[in-house]
Amino acid sequence: MRTLLIAALFAAAPALASEDIADQYPGSLLYSKPVEFIPGVWSAIGATAPPTYENAGHNNNLSFIVTGDGVVVINGGASYGLAEALHAEIKAITDQPVTHVFNENGQGHAMLGNSYWVAQGVPVIAHEDALHEIEQYGGTDLETARRITKERAEGTKVVPPTETFSDTYTLDMGDYRIEARYLGPAHSPGDIVIWLPGQSLVISGDMAFHERMLPIFPETITRDWLETWDAEFEALGATYVIPGHGHPTNMDQVRRYTKGYLEYLRARIGEHIDDGGDLADAYYVDQSPYRHLDTFEELATKNAGRVFEQMEWE
Repeated sequence: MRTLLIAALFAAAPALASEDIADQYPGSLLYSKPVEFIPGVWSAIGATAPPTYENAGHNNNLSFIVTGDGVVVINGGASYGLAEALHAEIKAITDQPVTHVFNENGQGHAMLGNSYWVAQGVPVIAHEDALHEIEQYGGTDLETARRITKERAEGTKVVPPTETFSDTYTLDMGDYRIEARYLGPAHSPGDIVIWLPGQSLVISGDMAFHERMLPIFPETITRDWLETWDAEFEALGATYVIPGHGHPTNMDQVRRYTKGYLEYLRARIGEHIDDGGDLADAYYVDQSPYRHLDTFEELATKNAGRVFEQMEWE
């Protein structure tokens, strides 16, 4: 029965993502109520839109694993209030305490809620490169959150992780082996995945996208991301994927919209460069096969320009 439910969720995800809903869970700061996707693994799926006042900045996935020996949370959340709201949902599901929180990277929506979790005495763990990002850009992320979400960011401060690691951080709790892994350069510095080998499930963070267009930042080196994907991410052999944004899915979907998109865009930009094209025209290379993705209008031209700037010197 549960396998059929997961299959139905996979099939329904694109339609669900396309609905223009300001907030799916009005009784909470969370954009949506947490749902259990496989036994013990829950996620509150964020909006696939940019952060807004209406979604309270909850535009990424806040996941947690109820292990039997405690609860492990993946992503601190975009504010003190969002972390507190997620904790309230966890308390309604289980009496087990939250024992660990992982930041999937150093971006605001992954770490600004650390201010809540550390105040509860919960260890917060991140990759060492994510710590550097928080130290450098955390203040700017906080200012942006306050500007967009106003009073909904009340109580939020920049609080760094209490522990960092370089390669792998492993927990054996209850029936779960939980491996936080740094696979290599990807979307942003310090990106990690949470791999559950016993369940064949990866909480991929921003390694993998499918319902919304992935953003390419100035520090995103697309060639390195593709190398990490082929050498490390595919090697996991995951059956289930909870991405950083969007509904749980499978490897075929995230491969199509992450690796496939990066390869497609690099090919179009490569052709443009070979034809003597410049940056001004690179913004308008054809990306129509991906027009249906959320955030296409916000990101497509920026992505093209940044890939041109990289490939011009490769």
